[in-house]
Order: sequence, then structure tokens, then C-alpha cells
Amino acid sequence: MAAAASYGGALSRRRLRELGISRDEVRLQVRQRRWVAHGRWTIATHTGELSTLARRWRAVWEVGERIAVLDGPTALQQSGLERWKDDAIHVSVPHTAAVRPVDGVVVHKVRSRPESLPLRGDLPTVRPAPAAVRAAHWAVSDRQAALVMVMPVQQRLCMGTEILEAPQMVRGRTRRAFIARVAGDIALGAQALGELDFAVVCRQYGLPEPSRQVIRHGARGRIYLDVRWECGLVGEIDGAGHRWGLAVMDDNLRQNALSIQGDTVLRIDLLGLRIAEEQFMRQVVTAHARLSGGVRRAG
Repeated sequence: MAAAASYGGALSRRRLRELGISRDEVRLQVRQRRWVAHGRWTIATHTGELSTLARRWRAVWEVGERIAVLDGPTALQQSGLERWKDDAIHVSVPHTAAVRPVDGVVVHKVRSRPESLPLRGDLPTVRPAPAAVRAAHWAVSDRQAALVMVMPVQQRLCMGTEILEAPQMVRGRTRRAFIARVAGDIALGAQALGELDFAVVCRQYGLPEPSRQVIRHGARGRIYLDVRWECGLVGEIDGAGHRWGLAVMDDNLRQNALSIQGDTVLRIDLLGLRIAEEQFMRQVVTAHARLSGGVRRAG
């Protein structure tokens, strides 16, 4: 049926009625195995497996067409997010809604869903930035939360400034402070981690405070270093922007120039410092001890 094409090969019973197809006609098509019912409200106009689009429509129809919206990781996938694996379909509904369980669908009850959040279009879908923050609240770990926030920005689904603003619109129950810090890291880059903050981290691991914004000279002019110790150890703290466009090339050229001059460069991505601080700082401690001739242990 041509009308089902835009829904991935399925239609809701309400939509079928709007097309003039009666309940008895639907029942006949299902009985004769031309069509298949997938729940109370979803009818596939074929007998094969549901397409991804049809499965998402089914989630909205079965949970409640008037209340359900694709949200979190599913909203991001619907908006074009690539390289993210989550077979479940996530929808959000108002926290007062009474809903029945639906196979393959994770229903999240939320207290706030401003009108500006859903994208315009037939399939109700939350915008990428607030969807990313929702996904971070629902993530199984801080690592997954940070990843699902940075990937939409890296893939140009939304801007870093939108990620920074989104926690004010969608306030989840978990890891609020962590999400706010990561949003700042993504939007503002390395400057989001103040110089004083990194000095505090160094002191916690028994390291002397490094010099900051040290100027060196390379073939392409001045090189500004995030932090450097007198022993020749350089720490480069990379914000999300260091993974985009020509930034990787520029970073590689700068690191090569420093290595040629005899410095040892350790790269620390900012999100990594948020979720794997101990592992990164152990490397810094070990490198500093080696270069300075000290005996400090990495543990």
C-alpha cells in the first residue's frame, strides 16, 4: 500500500480509518495473511519484518500517539546519529501518563518536555541536543554518558552551545553535575577546565604544579603549550574540537615539532580526564618521574 511507504511499511489503525479502510477490511487482510498486526494499533501492510522506521512508528502508536515522543538515543538515531548501537526504542511520556509495556520499547516518564523540544515532522522526535542530555541521564555509565553527548556535536547534528543549554531544559535525576561539566567541556573546549583545576589534580597525585601556556617556537611559528614541567614533560589537554576538521593535522605537526626539540608530549582528551582521570594521571606521574630522575610511583 502506497500510503504505508512513508511510515516504513506500516500504518496505525487510526490512519487506516482515515484512508477509508474499515475495521472489518483490516481484519480480513490480517486473516488472509496479507497484513500482520504488531500490537493493538500497528498494522504492517506486508508479512516481513518491520523496518527500523516502522518499528519507531510502532513504538509511538503502541505507547500512545498523543503522548509518546522518540527521545534519548533513539531520537539521535532518527536525526542521523551514526555508529551508535542500541536496539531498544526509547520514548518519553509525561510523568503522569499511564502506559502499558510494549515489547522492544523503553518508556521513560519525564516531568518536563517543553513544546520546543520535538522536531517538526510526522514522527515525533526530540531535538538532538536535549535528546543527547536525556540519553546521558539514562546511560549505564559516565563513559557512555559522555560519549552520547559528544557524538552528536562531532557529527554535526547540533552545536556545542546547544548541548551547553540543553541541561537547563531537561533535568534528569542522575549525574546532573557530571552532565553540566561535560556540556561545558564540549561547548567550550579545553578552556572549560581551568588552569587552577588542573593544578589541583596535579597536587592530588603528588606532582609539582606545571607552567601553563608556555610559548615555544616551531617551523610554523609560535606553539602554545597547555602545561609543561621543567623536566621536559608537556601535557596537552584536548577539547572536543581537537577531533574535527584539520585540527588533528595541526596537533600532529605541533606534537612532532615538540618531540624533535626533545620534549615528551602526553595528550589527554578532556572527556577522558573526566571519566578516566586515574589512568591518565598515572601516565603523567610515571613520565614525570622518569624524566626528572625521581622515584615517584605511578600508583
